Parts: sequence; structure tokens; C-alpha cells
Amino acid sequence: MPMHPALSRLDHRPWPIPNGPWTMRQSWCDLLFAHWPVPAADLRHLVPAPLKIQEYDGTSWVGVVPFRMEDVMARGLPALPWISAFPELNLRLYVEYEGKPGVWFLSLDATNPLAVWTARNLFHLPYEHARMSITENNGTFAYLSERKVAPAVNFEATYAPIGEPYEAQPDTLEHWLTERYCLYAYSKSGKLFRADVQHQPWPLQKAETTILQNDVMTPHGVALNGEPVLLHFAKRLDVVVWLPQRIG
Repeated sequence: MPMHPALSRLDHRPWPIPNGPWTMRQSWCDLLFAHWPVPAADLRHLVPAPLKIQEYDGTSWVGVVPFRMEDVMARGLPALPWISAFPELNLRLYVEYEGKPGVWFLSLDATNPLAVWTARNLFHLPYEHARMSITENNGTFAYLSERKVAPAVNFEATYAPIGEPYEAQPDTLEHWLTERYCLYAYSKSGKLFRADVQHQPWPLQKAETTILQNDVMTPHGVALNGEPVLLHFAKRLDVVVWLPQRIG
């Protein structure tokens, strides 16, 4: 089997890739990073105690990330129509355990019921089924997500990249927010898991957006006040994922 493009460069990783084989591949496309500073104390009740909520220059951050998934499939299997490509919307925090910084997802919305079931049961992630669309017109993306289960959670925005792609530099906020190589999750039985991911450094572009509706934090009792402080766009990033391993 040829090497996956995500594995062609490893020097940027903060720790080595796992010894075992990766399990899933996927590509993240037409992605917007929208970030708001939120005090860590306001987020503490949303993250299990073993995890430390990270801060940068005295504050933690909340990320809202709309994008498209492509080529989502288990290792060795071909991509399938209606299964391997769909919109997704992530709500994420930034955490650390045993010295490894990663992502904690408060919610993940997707249109694909099979993807929702798989991620909930194999990766212990809080996926929800939603009606979603993403369309492009002259480089501007129109994105809509409406969750199918109560309470109603909707997100609607337009966004577009500005300028040329670049790699975020170490010791910058944008590098701290985006260059993360694991996710943490909590199982229904109360066990903590970590899953490694691998990809090339993000090909970031500056971005602009108009957010028409944003309810994603409402179920969690935290307000995202005003416009996002930081905006970045990425056209495409190829990714491989390992199965989660129990920790703690």
C-alpha cells in the first residue's frame, strides 16, 4: 500500500506517530477556523477533570469550525458515494493531558448518519445528525447547519479566504490553535480516551466571514460575544487517524 500523503512529513509533530497502523483516512476541505477568547474558568465545567484547559496569553479559546469532509473511509477501502463526503461542523476547546496538547470537542454535527454512528461508538465523540449545506460562489462559501435533535442548534455563515497559503510559525497563537495532533474523548462508561491524528502543517490563509446565526455554544451555557477575534481558512488537508486508546 503506498504511503498516505499525511505521512510524507513528520518533522513538525510534537511527538512520534503511534507504532501501530492508522485506521481511518479523511480530507478536510474548504474549512474555516473561527476563534473567540473565553476565560478558562467559564469552560471548566465542560471538560472532565483529568484534562487541563490550556490558555494562551492568559485566556482559553473556543473554535467553531465549518468544513467539508472528503475521502472518509477505513484504511484499505475505497471511498463510497453518499458515505465518504459530507459537511461537518465542529465546536472545540484546547486541552492537555500528560504533556500532550489536543482538542476536546463539545459537539460535532454531520449530515451522514453512518458517520455519526461510527464516531459515537468507535471514537466516543459527541456527534449529532444535522441538515447541512455548503456552496461556493466565486470563492465565497455559504454554510448552513441545522441540528435535527432538540435543543435547536443552528449555524449560518458566509466566508472566504484572503491572501496566499502559509504555515503558522511556532510560538504564535495561530500555531497553538491549529497544530494539534490528538483528540480527547470520554466514553459513556466514564473512561478517558486519546486518539492520535497526523497531517501536514496547516496551509492557512487569512479569512473574512459574516456570521448570520450561531447557536453552537447555547446548550453549554457559554456566550460567544461579538465577532470572532481570529479567522483562518484552509482549502484542503489530508489526515489519517488512529483508533482511540484508553488513558488515565
